[in-house]
Amino acid sequence: MFTRRHPYLFAVLVMAGLGTVTMVFFSVMVMALAGKDVDYGGEKVGVIELVGAIVDSKKVVQQIKEFREAESVKSIVIRIDSPGGGVGPSQEIYREIQKTIPHKKVIASMGSVAASGGYYVAAATDGIIANPGTITGSIGVIMGYTNFEALMEKIGLHPVVIKSGEFKDMGSPVREMKERERQLLEALTLKIHRQFIRDIAQGRRVEMASIEPIADGRIFTGEEAREMGLVDRLGNFQDAVQWAGELGGIKGEVETIYPEKERPTFMEYVMESALKLVSRQALQTRLQPEARLDLAP
Repeated sequence: MFTRRHPYLFAVLVMAGLGTVTMVFFSVMVMALAGKDVDYGGEKVGVIELVGAIVDSKKVVQQIKEFREAESVKSIVIRIDSPGGGVGPSQEIYREIQKTIPHKKVIASMGSVAASGGYYVAAATDGIIANPGTITGSIGVIMGYTNFEALMEKIGLHPVVIKSGEFKDMGSPVREMKERERQLLEALTLKIHRQFIRDIAQGRRVEMASIEPIADGRIFTGEEAREMGLVDRLGNFQDAVQWAGELGGIKGEVETIYPEKERPTFMEYVMESALKLVSRQALQTRLQPEARLDLAP
């Protein structure tokens, strides 16, 4: 039997297995103890971070809703560091902010960049604060793709398309765009652009005519945007928090609170921890070169 032929190896395997189970158990316990709900006690300013390309609005919309309904959150700061993204997700976040401002003040704090969709979101708030060097603006809509027709011909590939309507494959990357198709896409882009301008004007409480001359895709510094009325104040994130606290009626030092981070399910955490531990054990039982810096003698 294996246990008789390899008693020492069997003992090592048993100990490794018990060690793995024990470590997983304690990891789960630590997670359970550390994963307490966010403390909403006291009066606070809720901070929501919008970082990177705006692709999916679900998470941010849910966070805005939770802070709107939390009694201890007196106002909200949307920290934006985004070059923009999808029109639909930007509009969904814009809409949720607009639903919130009748109940709580919302301030936008611009980081290094808050352009296009990033500015779209900011325009929905009660006030915008940016750094002098923040890159913002870029009020416009773009639609594009790469045409691979010449490459396909060169390598001998000929796409076959069966469609139910004339425009079903409009924008295909494997053939030249027809003039009628270009006209339709340009019209679509202009319609979305008008929505962009309309929503900025509504959020900033100004006339569309004041936005139209600068809604040509140009980017501005925060300082320039302030002069144009696209931004209300110049300052950093802490200035935005202080402003939001004042608008929310918070006296004294303003405390902030962030949305609770999403935690994996119990089984996901157990499986991930077990895989990491097994992999570590397997690596430790092998002789292998290491690249590390040892300061001790």
